[in-house]
Amino acid sequence: MLDVLKFRKPGAARDAQADKGEIQVQDVSITFGTGASAYRAVETTSIDIAAGEFVCILGPSGCGKSTLLNAVAGYVAPTTGEITVDGAPVTGPGPDRGMVFQQYSLLPWKTVYENVAFGPRMAGVSRTEAGSIANTFLSLVGLKKFGGRYPAELSGGMQQRVGIARALANYPSVLLMDEPFGALDAQTRLMMQESLLDIWRQFGTTVVFVTHDVDEAVFLADRVLIMSAAPGRIIEDVRIKLPRPRSTDMATTQDYMQARQFCLDTIKAESRKAFAEQNK
Repeated sequence: MLDVLKFRKPGAARDAQADKGEIQVQDVSITFGTGASAYRAVETTSIDIAAGEFVCILGPSGCGKSTLLNAVAGYVAPTTGEITVDGAPVTGPGPDRGMVFQQYSLLPWKTVYENVAFGPRMAGVSRTEAGSIANTFLSLVGLKKFGGRYPAELSGGMQQRVGIARALANYPSVLLMDEPFGALDAQTRLMMQESLLDIWRQFGTTVVFVTHDVDEAVFLADRVLIMSAAPGRIIEDVRIKLPRPRSTDMATTQDYMQARQFCLDTIKAESRKAFAEQNK
């Protein structure tokens, strides 16, 4: 059973998670299909992500970013190699890894409150405790008063905030995010980025965030991993030197602009390779 006390004290919860969420991707490749129709999505790749790090994955379209993330989530099995979280092999989805998708994936027949309480209930938490957890996380994302609404009654940004609250409701040591803000308008996207960083500071969860937006990656991440054109592999590991907490004012600093330009140039070169390969 989950320890509901964790959910009531974000600071204490961060301390409890301080040494959890280490990810190791060891010589992983991922191939779909067999024989002549086989398609290699991810080339042999190794990554070490420390507990509590915020890592963004960038790369040209079709390079395998989401496939690699899904392998960490346990939705896709590596063809070769191994993925571990805190030393335990990933053999399928688990409560130690929360997932947030670009499409909100909320249960439309359940209220916002019920969507967030659903995970703890499935983990064996009592209805009362699950309700307390749901209210805590809805308060955290600023939506407690919308708990009785249904997803269709909310804006896209609000639905994604519910998705984040739901992913955190089992208190995972790893939060996996697959272009979660890609469908939002620019202003809402910026607000969601700032909100996510605030939540991350409070809970200390390891975050692996897939995006195609260079500015988003540089603003959010401790490290930006850049993947090659398909079959994807990590070709650059860019450490972002910006101090925390982050603010939009940093977009004019030299460190920000240098990191942004390096990422843009690297992805542009890989995108050209992919385009040339597709036109052979």
